[in-house]
Amino acid sequence: MTIKNEQQYQHSLDWLQRFEQSIAELDSNEDLKAEPKRCQLHRDSYQSQVDDLKEQITEYERLINCDTITPLKIKINSLNKLPDVLIKARIAAKMSQQELADILGIDEQRVKEYEDTDYQSAGFGEILEVSTALGVEFEAATMQVDFAEIEAVKKSVDKWRKEKMNIINTKAS
Repeated sequence: MTIKNEQQYQHSLDWLQRFEQSIAELDSNEDLKAEPKRCQLHRDSYQSQVDDLKEQITEYERLINCDTITPLKIKINSLNKLPDVLIKARIAAKMSQQELADILGIDEQRVKEYEDTDYQSAGFGEILEVSTALGVEFEAATMQVDFAEIEAVKKSVDKWRKEKMNIINTKAS
């Protein structure tokens, strides 16, 4: 998950504090220490949340504090992460959703909808317009065509279609 605004940032800081407090309480709970496996399971669960929140908070702070003179590099390992890059670029540019909307000539609500849905509500052309407005460019990209993945998707779609047809045929009978 990407922290998208100041409210989410503050909320994340609050949850970080809560999880760290929970870890401290676990560490001092003598009754739970009698069950080391259970104690470790709870601790690991909380620690995982702490680590994830710290990573998100650090990235958000990097974005809001970045020097806008030097181009920002954001690494992505998948095209599926492009929405995160667009949101991070807007944050790093210290641009509000309203300012982006004004540049794009659309309502602020539309930009909010883009970000709330991780750009699933945006068409490819709209994503390209946002990328251009935010100065997001691919520096170097290598795409890999995974034929095994294609076959797996085909099989899943086939199975889904057969199940759908069985349901339709059952209802028609």
